[in-house]
This record gives sequence, C-alpha cells and structure tokens, in this order.
Amino acid sequence: MKHTALRIALGALVMGTLSHSALAANEKITLMVGGMEKQIYLPAKLAEQLGYFKEQGLDVELLNEPAGVDAENELIAGQVQGVVGFYDHTIDLQSKGKVIESVVQFSHTPGEVELISSKLANTVKSPADLRGKTLGVTGLGSSTNFLTQYLAVSHGVPISEVTSLPVGAGNTFIAALKQGKIDGGMTTEPTISRLLKTGDAKVLVDLRSPESTQKWLGGLYPAASLYMQTTWVNAHKATAQKLANAFVKTLRYISTHSAEELTAKMPADYYAGDRDSYVKALAVGKVSFIPDGRMPESGPQTVLKVLSAFDKGLKGRNIDLSKTYTTEFVSAVPAN
Repeated sequence: MKHTALRIALGALVMGTLSHSALAANEKITLMVGGMEKQIYLPAKLAEQLGYFKEQGLDVELLNEPAGVDAENELIAGQVQGVVGFYDHTIDLQSKGKVIESVVQFSHTPGEVELISSKLANTVKSPADLRGKTLGVTGLGSSTNFLTQYLAVSHGVPISEVTSLPVGAGNTFIAALKQGKIDGGMTTEPTISRLLKTGDAKVLVDLRSPESTQKWLGGLYPAASLYMQTTWVNAHKATAQKLANAFVKTLRYISTHSAEELTAKMPADYYAGDRDSYVKALAVGKVSFIPDGRMPESGPQTVLKVLSAFDKGLKGRNIDLSKTYTTEFVSAVPAN
C-alpha cells in the first residue's frame, strides 16, 4: 500500500511538473485589433477560435480597439506586441521616425465602403460631390480617414472642405448617420450591410474587391495585416514565426471554406443580430484575403501614392518601403 501511495504521489508530482512546464511554454502575446467584430479583421478572432495560436504554443490575448490609430499608439508605447490593423500605418509612422513592419499581410484591398446617406444620394454621386460634407471615420488619423481624404483630394475637393468626424463603427456609426451628424462615411462589414438593409445609406465608393480598388485607388491596396515594431520582431524571431504560422494557416482556412462555414466558427454576437446578412457580406468580402499572407508586389507603392496625395508629413521625405513589411516569416511557414 505504501509503495502504491508513493507511486501515486510521484506520478502526481511529475504530472504537475509537466503541466507547469507546458503552461510555461505557452508564450504570452498581446495583440490589439482595430475593431474585433469587423470582417476585415476576421483572421484574428478566427485564428483563436480554430485553436491555431495554442497549436503554436502561444497564449494570445486579443484586445479590442475600435480605431486603428489608437491601436498603433498602444504598440508604440509598448503596451502590446502587435496590432491587427491597416498596413498604411507603417508608412505613416515611418514618416514620423518609427520603424513598424507588416509581418503577415491579410488582405490586398481595404474591404471598406464610402457610404452616403440615402437623403443625399441624388445629389452626391461621386467623391467630387463631397465638398462641404461631414463624413464619419473610425478616428482621426485612422485608415478610414486616410481613404476618405484621398477620395476627396483625388476628385478635386480640398481636405479643408470636407469634415472628418470620428464616430467609430457599428452602432455608433449607424446612430451618427441616422441622427444626421454625418452625411456619410467610410466603414466596413457588418456595418455596411446593416445600413443598406434598412435603406438609410447607399454605396458611393466600394473598396471591397480587387477590381473596384484598382479603379478608385489605382492599384491593389494592402490593408489588414499583423504589424509590429521591427526591433521587437528582430529580437523575437521564433515568436514572430509562430504568429506567422498561425495566421497563414488561418488565411488558408478562409480560402478553402465557405462564408457559411466561416460564420459558424465565429461568436454569435459578431453577427450584429443578422446572421444571414453576415454570411452574405462575408461571401462578397472573402475575396479581400490573401491565402499565403504575402505582400502584393505593387501594393506598397500604391499605398504610398495614396497617402502622399494629402499627407503633408510625407512631402519631401524618403520612405523606404522595404522597411515597412517583411516576407521572411510567411515564406518560412510550413506547407501543411
């Protein structure tokens, strides 16, 4: 009996030690997502839901921040290790002396739409008609703000004659439009479908498909990505590789599964009370995602061109685009 009890005690001790070691092996990483429920950032929550972070030995905490500009501030302050947000912030930040890079590129189109209130749809038929209008963006200095400003100036409307109002996305964006606080604005799914379904808004500029993005922006516009401080990446290459493995596997999953199957993996509250509309929107928006996580070759130059059209901070500055992204980690992701 004594021997049996001793074996049980030793076994428990060994199992406890192994469990502790297993827990210790799970690296804690905190990622800030610029609007967790947005379909453009689907890979972040989906990777968690599929268990791909844990599969890589990572304990990833996803924090929600509605505006990408606030997420980048958290990154620079060292409060988070990475941001799931738009690639264009890497260029904007380089002009301010910060070296940030896209480690995994999720999409090659913004996945955004410039909506206009249905009350103004008969008079505002192109970005050239935005003069004097108040347009909703997630935040000042956000990617929705960047794109809105570009659409205006590229159609002859000075930035000074368009007002950008930070209203977030989802319910706050919808309320601002219905209350007449904004005349329209740049937003994403599922907010787009909700406003189109109620008839409160109409599409002015669609930046969801590669074809429409090339039409309005002059080329593919790499948008949603995992970006991180280059110094951190260089000091934690093994961890960066694990993140790349998890995200590329997620992107492959997106490319090989239907919108219905993807929706089934997501939390119900992401549907905003309308599952069918969520599925339909995702069926259209799935084309934005890049299956291998690689930066489109012509993409960075298009983004630089767009930002340079209105950003005075980029005037006269030599931006090294090669430092705004890396393909080192996505190239090393296992085939299976």
